[in-house]
Amino acid sequence: MIRFKNVSMTYHARNLRKTVLRKADFAIRPGEAVGICGANGAGKSTLLRLMAGVELPTAGRITRKMSVSWPIGYASAFQASLTGADNVRFIARIYRRPIEPMLDFVESFAQLGPYFRQPIRTYSAGMHARLAFGLSLAIDFTCYLVDEVTGAGDERFRERCHLALTERRANGTLIMVSHDPGTLLAYCDKGAVLKDGRLTFYDTMEEAIDVHRWQQLQAA
Repeated sequence: MIRFKNVSMTYHARNLRKTVLRKADFAIRPGEAVGICGANGAGKSTLLRLMAGVELPTAGRITRKMSVSWPIGYASAFQASLTGADNVRFIARIYRRPIEPMLDFVESFAQLGPYFRQPIRTYSAGMHARLAFGLSLAIDFTCYLVDEVTGAGDERFRERCHLALTERRANGTLIMVSHDPGTLLAYCDKGAVLKDGRLTFYDTMEEAIDVHRWQQLQAA
């Protein structure tokens, strides 16, 4: 389970103060598949980073009672001066996994060709996503956080992503952010909408999508 207890997140910058989460209090339970809707800049990716522990909240407490992936998506915390393969070696050591099997799996799944042994700084956004997705699948997490990754790559790679996510969804917990309603409906049972720092949950993904669409129309 992932538990948020009165969690708030505020960013401070020059002449800017933005709160993307206000006193959030909720739990994600094992086996759930939750899709999160929200406008650009609402804080959806920040929410995933908080769930993963990549960022710490301004206030409140987050507890995790299952292993949680890093957010799988276009942004990554890879070391840009190292190659894709070297980044895999580094992650394998952190998680105490055998290095060679992880290298073989990620190279086969990500299908980066010679770029797998080139510095990360030479990668496109889609290549980042492919590497991150393959690396995440190489480790058996009980909860996967997914941020728009299913649009990366060609049709064959997207199908591989779909099959892999479907398998993980059947055996674990999935939390997904996407602007594509079809993607959210394909993977998620429950939904949530993030707006003005408030995260509201709905019993079905369809209801969450309808609420988000209505809010977008009102704001237009």
